[in-house]
Amino acid sequence: MKKNFKVLFLAVFVSVASCSFTTKEFNDPDKDKLLIDLITYVLQKGHYDPKDINDEFSAEVYKDFINGLDPLKRYFLASDIEEFSKYKTEIDDQLKNKDLSFFDLVYERFNERMEDVKKIYPEVLDKPFDFSLNETINVDYDNLTYANSIKELKARWKQQLKFTTLSSYYDLVEDQKNREKGITSSTEKKDEMDTSEVSNTAKSASADEPFERKSMAELEEKARETTKSSLDEYFDFTKDLERKDYFSIYLNTIVEEFDPHTNYFAPPDKDRFDLRMSGKLEGIGARLQKKNDYITIIEIISGGPAWRSEKVEVGDVILKVKQEDEKDAVSIVGMRIDDAVKLIKGPKGTKVTLTIKNVDGTISDKVITRDVVELEETYAKSSLIDKGDRKFGLINLPQFYFDMENYKERNAATDVKKEILRLKEQGMEGLVLDLRDNGGGSLRTAVDIAGLFIKKGPVVQVASNGNKEVLEDKDSEIVWDGPLVILVNELSASASEILAAAMQDYKRAIIIGSKQTYGKGTVQNVIDLNQWLRKNDLGDLGALKITSQKFYRVNGGSTQLEGVKSDVVMPDRYSYIDVGERDYDNPLPYDKIDAAKYDVWDGYIDYDETIQKSKERMAQNDQLKLIDEDARWIKARRDEKEVNLNFETYSAEIEQRKQETKRFDAIDEYDNQLTFESLPYETALMKKDTTLSEKRKRWHKNLSKDMYIEEAVHVLEDLKLNNIKAGKVADIKN
Repeated sequence: MKKNFKVLFLAVFVSVASCSFTTKEFNDPDKDKLLIDLITYVLQKGHYDPKDINDEFSAEVYKDFINGLDPLKRYFLASDIEEFSKYKTEIDDQLKNKDLSFFDLVYERFNERMEDVKKIYPEVLDKPFDFSLNETINVDYDNLTYANSIKELKARWKQQLKFTTLSSYYDLVEDQKNREKGITSSTEKKDEMDTSEVSNTAKSASADEPFERKSMAELEEKARETTKSSLDEYFDFTKDLERKDYFSIYLNTIVEEFDPHTNYFAPPDKDRFDLRMSGKLEGIGARLQKKNDYITIIEIISGGPAWRSEKVEVGDVILKVKQEDEKDAVSIVGMRIDDAVKLIKGPKGTKVTLTIKNVDGTISDKVITRDVVELEETYAKSSLIDKGDRKFGLINLPQFYFDMENYKERNAATDVKKEILRLKEQGMEGLVLDLRDNGGGSLRTAVDIAGLFIKKGPVVQVASNGNKEVLEDKDSEIVWDGPLVILVNELSASASEILAAAMQDYKRAIIIGSKQTYGKGTVQNVIDLNQWLRKNDLGDLGALKITSQKFYRVNGGSTQLEGVKSDVVMPDRYSYIDVGERDYDNPLPYDKIDAAKYDVWDGYIDYDETIQKSKERMAQNDQLKLIDEDARWIKARRDEKEVNLNFETYSAEIEQRKQETKRFDAIDEYDNQLTFESLPYETALMKKDTTLSEKRKRWHKNLSKDMYIEEAVHVLEDLKLNNIKAGKVADIKN
């Protein structure tokens, strides 16, 4: 695979170099023109599936750039859009001619409208809101039309600010009620039906301050002050933005039309990317993405503070951030992701309070202590499962890691092999490999892990620029030839999908989990744009992350979009909401190529029958039905678009949501009646390391509530080995 990319890299280098990109002293517009020229050329020559830059492409850039700047339609007027529309099919020609007319017009107009809004919100928030009126707000911004005048825009902001303030007002009222009862509720979970922007959580005085009851009018005034403070903070951030910041947004709008994983990194963004790839992760240990105006958690880093806290999950939206030494939180809705990250990050040991819109639509405050990622928690770990007089093994693999300096030093494949051998020593009769939430990593380790379970053969096919390479396991040793189950979910991605797909195609393992995995079947490489220039007086130009290759299963199917479909589907809370590659704009399509030559594993005598038995069990499982019901409820909540701005109705609906969620408490109270214990080597370590001991106790406690592990054990019990095949394997080993 590396060889193929080097050939591609050289081809692009020669092509670009032949275009004689040279620089002298440039001003910003000249630098922007050079970037457009260079980036579009590299994309056409180096992208796996380059797009035609035509009128259709132009229309998509036009739509996405305007939506990216103003997703909630709170700035531009209908007259602005009409003026912009003349460029709808001309952007492709402008790109070819290095013409920045469209960008310049939209950028300048956006700044003008920002100034208009800076005058609107203080005026609106200077007067009390009447929360006794029967009024609703529709938060389906995609179908909202643009305001026709400044007057209409002001009315729209007034309604939005009323909604924002209502959230804070409700918090203050509830907090005062609880203070009167002697309860401090500043971090108490509160359910809400908000599906749009939510303001800062209003905080009462701390419990050790004397309580002074305030009137409802005083609480309403305090809520408006909180909303204004939040917007003041937001516009303080935006005033520091420069033309180059908005031009980076424009460049990313262009390159992301090719696919969602192709991105332009301005110099500061490239530095952050390098830092993350080096593993030096700070803050809360989560990857964030901005979609519309909302900052969403798209990955929890194993071993990080967020992972250890178990308080947040993928799909959660961060609405507000509060530092431990500050009284008020700051809304990050609409904020640039870089600025939001600055608020969330902080020195090790400090606390940050995040107001989270959870996956199920409820709102709650989460206090997380900032720290660095604990590297050990990113590594494979195992547990022995006792069920009666039978023993089974469980290996949890958070990611496919390796040492970038020396692959043989430590990697996921060698660690998994060690854990298998240790579990075999304890007499395990079947193995569960848990790849849930595993976002991928080193492809080589995925191939090597597959080789632990098969004699030899192809594991994955990689295509690039018309070439195909088959990556194979060439080692005939089989480390584990017994029953194997692999657990996946919607967040199992990339290398996880390669391993699961190979084991499924070989019929070596039964895959249990979500309807399908993440669906990322592409490979990206980062290209430093500075190297293409003979002479550079411009400073750092940044880098381009470009999709250059695509994965295919040994059966010829792609994992792109389709992911890996589980043999036994077990619903979870993501079952009815879009999570994964299909949730992005412009993903590359699913396709197929010729299958590689491989022999299906013949070590089982009842593979298909075991899958059918499991499906029948799942159809009758009441706990699974409750999980499915919860998933449907979450989907319904996320689809709600109307929010009532009448305080009494708003409060009643929140209380109703609290009551509705109680019926799902049984999901977290489940007991699978299995016993989990650490292996002898780790038990010895835990005697000296109390922190490790506590981590394993917590892990085992969570495993005891996991019905997916329970079903995996049932499947292992049902799988019967072909003794003739087992005998052949034994002969090979000897």
